[in-house]
Amino acid sequence: MFPVILTVIIILTCFFLCVMYYDCNRFVTVEYEIESPKITKECDFVLLADLHNKSFGEQNRRLVRKIEELAPDGILVAGDVLTAFERKRKHQVAINLMQQLGEKFPVYYGMGNHEQRIGLEPGEGRELYDIYMESLHQAGIEPLINERVSLPAANLNICGLQIDRRYYRKFSRPGMPENYLAETLGKASDGQFQILIAHNPEYFREYAAWGADLTVSGHMHGGLMRLPFLGGVISPRLTLFPHYDGGKFESEGSVMILSRGLGTHTLPVRIFNPGELVVIHLRPARNRQ
Repeated sequence: MFPVILTVIIILTCFFLCVMYYDCNRFVTVEYEIESPKITKECDFVLLADLHNKSFGEQNRRLVRKIEELAPDGILVAGDVLTAFERKRKHQVAINLMQQLGEKFPVYYGMGNHEQRIGLEPGEGRELYDIYMESLHQAGIEPLINERVSLPAANLNICGLQIDRRYYRKFSRPGMPENYLAETLGKASDGQFQILIAHNPEYFREYAAWGADLTVSGHMHGGLMRLPFLGGVISPRLTLFPHYDGGKFESEGSVMILSRGLGTHTLPVRIFNPGELVVIHLRPARNRQ
């Protein structure tokens, strides 16, 4: 009996290792369409999140080629393009990608907890942060750190949120004061379709209450491993089966598109959970009889 059990364990282990390797080195394209009477012109955005210095081919050729095929009107970056504890050589992957995209598309960059983390570190961490920010600047990308930009042709307002690091604690979810977002960002745009780039999706209800029509997020990596009917298995807070693991969510007329991300960090684990390149089609509301 024991040899049979051992054989089954070995086969299953090999199977999951193969799936993990496969899913860690591929991505799929997922598309969403959102309508609103506030939107005055059709436009398409690609959403990137949680690349974590991952390269799909030399110079990220496969990823860049796919984005070029999609030909979006702009790119929304929901943070963690790099990994905080990796150093300069690895960060060059993120820099190269952003420089390539910045040459071809408008890029609206919201910060993740990894970009934020190196900016708060003394010494080498801060130096790497400054190098990265300067590289983005040279690529024509100005990160939206609690700032916003208006796109009047489509009646859009894009705002990038950087929350305090206490909201990324392990195991617990600190409450967010009712006035936190208003004090951090100011009021949501009146009349314009408000897009909020907010890396951590766990505060979606707070984002909706603030006035976001569309929130784009990442951070959850799809739950690392996905199971039928149960979804993502574990969150970055180390909680099991997180509600916000990936996909489209709605609250009080507000929508959140949560990317499952493209890369990994610490442990290269993605099982039944390939990287995800998200396309968001924004459309004026159509008259329905």
